[in-house]
Amino acid sequence: MLADSVDTVVVEGNQYFPIADVRAEHLRPSDSHTTCHWKGVASYYDVVVGDKVNRDAAWYYPTPSSAAERIKERVAFWHGVKVEAVA
Repeated sequence: MLADSVDTVVVEGNQYFPIADVRAEHLRPSDSHTTCHWKGVASYYDVVVGDKVNRDAAWYYPTPSSAAERIKERVAFWHGVKVEAVA
Protein backbone atom coordinates (compact mmCIF):
# COMPACT_ATOMS: atom_id res chain seq x y z
CA MET A 1 0.00 0.00 0.00
CA LEU A 2 1.32 3.38 -1.03
CA ALA A 3 -1.08 5.60 0.95
CA ASP A 4 -3.92 5.20 3.42
CA SER A 5 -6.07 8.06 4.66
CA VAL A 6 -9.51 9.01 5.92
CA ASP A 7 -8.75 12.64 5.04
CA THR A 8 -8.49 12.89 1.25
CA VAL A 9 -9.62 15.92 -0.75
CA VAL A 10 -11.15 15.43 -4.20
CA VAL A 11 -10.26 18.01 -6.87
CA GLU A 12 -11.13 17.43 -10.51
CA GLY A 13 -11.75 13.74 -9.80
CA ASN A 14 -8.36 13.19 -8.16
CA GLN A 15 -7.93 12.12 -4.54
CA TYR A 16 -5.29 14.23 -2.79
CA PHE A 17 -3.76 12.46 0.22
CA PRO A 18 -2.12 14.27 3.14
CA ILE A 19 1.64 13.83 2.67
CA ALA A 20 1.82 12.36 6.20
CA ASP A 21 -0.46 9.50 5.03
CA VAL A 22 1.80 8.54 2.11
CA ARG A 23 4.68 6.07 2.49
CA ALA A 24 7.52 8.46 1.69
CA GLU A 25 10.01 5.64 1.13
CA HIS A 26 8.22 4.97 -2.19
CA LEU A 27 8.49 8.56 -3.45
CA ARG A 28 11.52 9.88 -5.29
CA PRO A 29 11.56 13.53 -6.37
CA SER A 30 11.33 14.08 -10.12
CA ASP A 31 12.55 17.05 -12.13
CA SER A 32 9.16 17.30 -13.88
CA HIS A 33 6.83 20.27 -13.47
CA THR A 34 3.58 21.31 -15.11
CA THR A 35 1.38 24.36 -14.74
CA CYS A 36 -2.35 24.38 -14.07
CA HIS A 37 -4.14 27.62 -14.92
CA TRP A 38 -5.88 27.73 -11.53
CA LYS A 39 -3.85 25.54 -9.13
CA GLY A 40 -0.34 26.72 -9.98
CA VAL A 41 2.88 24.81 -10.67
CA ALA A 42 2.85 21.07 -9.92
CA SER A 43 5.93 19.09 -8.94
CA TYR A 44 6.19 15.33 -9.37
CA TYR A 45 7.48 12.22 -7.67
CA ASP A 46 8.45 8.92 -9.23
CA VAL A 47 6.81 6.04 -7.39
CA VAL A 48 9.43 3.40 -6.60
CA VAL A 49 8.57 -0.08 -5.34
CA GLY A 50 11.42 -2.54 -5.27
CA ASP A 51 13.22 -2.25 -8.60
CA LYS A 52 10.16 -0.84 -10.41
CA VAL A 53 9.91 2.89 -11.13
CA ASN A 54 6.67 4.55 -12.20
CA ARG A 55 7.90 7.93 -13.46
CA ASP A 56 5.95 11.02 -12.43
CA ALA A 57 3.13 8.90 -10.98
CA ALA A 58 2.51 11.28 -8.08
CA TRP A 59 2.15 15.05 -8.05
CA TYR A 60 1.70 17.88 -5.62
CA TYR A 61 1.55 21.67 -5.54
CA PRO A 62 4.28 23.04 -3.23
CA THR A 63 2.74 26.52 -3.30
CA PRO A 64 -0.79 26.20 -4.68
CA SER A 65 -2.80 29.25 -5.62
CA SER A 66 -5.21 30.62 -3.03
CA ALA A 67 -8.06 28.95 -4.97
CA ALA A 68 -6.36 25.56 -4.44
CA GLU A 69 -5.14 26.07 -0.88
CA ARG A 70 -6.98 22.94 0.29
CA ILE A 71 -4.51 20.70 -1.58
CA LYS A 72 -1.42 22.20 0.05
CA GLU A 73 0.78 19.46 1.56
CA ARG A 74 -1.21 16.79 -0.32
CA VAL A 75 -0.25 14.29 -3.03
CA ALA A 76 -2.31 12.77 -5.85
CA PHE A 77 -1.55 9.75 -8.03
CA TRP A 78 -2.01 8.60 -11.63
CA HIS A 79 -0.12 6.58 -14.31
CA GLY A 80 -1.53 3.25 -13.21
CA VAL A 81 -1.61 3.86 -9.46
CA LYS A 82 -4.97 2.49 -8.33
CA VAL A 83 -6.84 4.52 -5.70
CA GLU A 84 -9.55 2.57 -3.88
CA ALA A 85 -12.08 3.45 -1.23
CA VAL A 86 -11.95 1.06 1.70
CA ALA A 87 -15.10 0.46 3.71
